[in-house]
Amino acid sequence: MFSQIWNACKSLFNRVKDTIKQWTKPANITLAVGALTDLSRSKTDLLVENTMLRQQLIVLKRFVKRPKFTNGDRIRLTLLARFTNFWQSALHIIQPDTILRWHRDMFKRYWKRISKPKNREPFTPRETIALIKQMARENHLWGAEKIVGELLKLGITVGKPTVQKYMKQARRTTGGQSWATFLRNHAREVWACDFTVTHDLLFRPIHTFVIIAHHSREIVHAAVTRHPTDAWVAQQLREATPWNRKPRFLIRDNDKKFGKQFSTVACSSGIKELLTPLKAPRANSICERFFGSLKREGLDNFLIFREAQLQRIVQEYVSYYNQHRPHQGIQQRIPTWFVQHRPPTSNRVQGKVVSMPILSGLHHSYAYAGAAH
Repeated sequence: MFSQIWNACKSLFNRVKDTIKQWTKPANITLAVGALTDLSRSKTDLLVENTMLRQQLIVLKRFVKRPKFTNGDRIRLTLLARFTNFWQSALHIIQPDTILRWHRDMFKRYWKRISKPKNREPFTPRETIALIKQMARENHLWGAEKIVGELLKLGITVGKPTVQKYMKQARRTTGGQSWATFLRNHAREVWACDFTVTHDLLFRPIHTFVIIAHHSREIVHAAVTRHPTDAWVAQQLREATPWNRKPRFLIRDNDKKFGKQFSTVACSSGIKELLTPLKAPRANSICERFFGSLKREGLDNFLIFREAQLQRIVQEYVSYYNQHRPHQGIQQRIPTWFVQHRPPTSNRVQGKVVSMPILSGLHHSYAYAGAAH
């Protein structure tokens, strides 16, 4: 009996409290009555309500149409609602349920953050992960079972799901061997060819044709012509492959200069042509890099009058490129010396050094006096 009376009184008290709070809501009273009502409220309530209103005005000024809240806006409004009992009446451009949903999302992110294990090191050692990715990149035809078996040969036990996980990370593309992997694995058997155009003093085009070996960066053949017909290009391939000296693969683009006669000469020599994709200069990057060096270090510094002059400049630069110029792509070695071991090095000069001018002194090659030629 007593509990029922207590519950009835408590319920009546809550209704009266809610009614008084509803009467004193700033949204339902006039300016004068609102000012009088604010006198009974605490300074903290007024300060927090003003801050919440100011934050909403900032959001409204930021956007012309529908206001958008940033993460900072959500955090500030949610935290401000904690310090006042009138936070619902201070909201004008969002609903109270939105504040509650933001609070739940913040709690989920906070709990997820503190629940993470402190030790984030993977169960599989980093060295093993790197080896799995290396095997996946270098052996595109291998599956997970093959890599598991290869790891067992090395005494490393890893489950198939783990191998599959890191295989997907290592192989960005599916189906077939990547172009970069193919070039790396077959560099000794790959040559590349391409054309570049130079204009003489009267703006007439002159074409330079080059064949380069991928492995050593050696220029195998270079020639110049004003009329690069199919027959002329086929003859250049014949001259570049005497005495059965030939590559297994020859990279070229889809230029019409490479016609049926060129393909016939390549096929009869046992050379497989590899056509680069359209608008993909990086597929033949070694030729493109050579043409850039040829122009920057040679042709851009001369006025070209006739075809014979261009032929002489190109041949002299090719000789410098093959026999004297170190290359970053082959560890600062010289193409014609690439197959040889690097001689012992020292930080001291071992004798008299002489310089030999190249391209009328545009470049110089340096050697010891006894080895100069």
